[in-house]
Amino acid sequence: MERTALPRAVGVSRWQEARLVALRDESASARTLRFDVPAWPGHLPGQHVDLRLTAEDGYTAQRSYSLSAPPDGNHIEVTVQVVPDGEVSPYLVEDMQPGDALEVLGPVGGWFVWRPEAAEPVLLIGGGSGVAPLRAIWKARASAGIASPARLLYSVRTPGDLLFSDELLTAPGVAVLYTREAPPDSPRAPHRIDADDLDAHGLSPHGADGPPTCYVCGPTPFVEAVTQMLIETGHAAARIRAERFGATGG
Repeated sequence: MERTALPRAVGVSRWQEARLVALRDESASARTLRFDVPAWPGHLPGQHVDLRLTAEDGYTAQRSYSLSAPPDGNHIEVTVQVVPDGEVSPYLVEDMQPGDALEVLGPVGGWFVWRPEAAEPVLLIGGGSGVAPLRAIWKARASAGIASPARLLYSVRTPGDLLFSDELLTAPGVAVLYTREAPPDSPRAPHRIDADDLDAHGLSPHGADGPPTCYVCGPTPFVEAVTQMLIETGHAAARIRAERFGATGG
């Protein structure tokens, strides 16, 4: 398959308008929003953006969100999970409608990214909404026709919390690992991701195609625990890229 060229994105230093053109519910508390940004410079899978809302009285609130889709011209996508009592996420998930606008700054980030010239294997491990940038990497890599192995381990509390279910539940190379409640036919009892899961569903650091680059994204305790497990199972720290998030006020 011919590889698709992706832009070598750099961030921009000014806010610009982003207008909502489509939305898709991912769960009862999460939504993917697709924006048109006329002057968008392009981005790399794994990068994020800052979104800013301005009230009628001039009050502003801004939050950072990972881009959950690969580059697509002037369009970007973010997948937002509602934070209870948050300032920004409830509006984005519950109130914003196509035609509404906000401001965007980005793309941001140069470490937690996948580049099209990187043909080595990848191991993607996400916790909760931390799967969003990994989905962008997963889709971009598939579109580019990379032949080396890829695995995506997605740790999520319950089936009702699953994001991108139409894409990930049956995709080859994807393992959905439930931590609190699993479907009745699940062969794995609900529990936090552990070394057995890495052994069963991950990639060896000594595989025939070479060591994978590992991308880990999720809440800080999740990222720290998974990073430690990867190192203990033989993955080099230099090949682990981590993106973590915590409470921000939503």
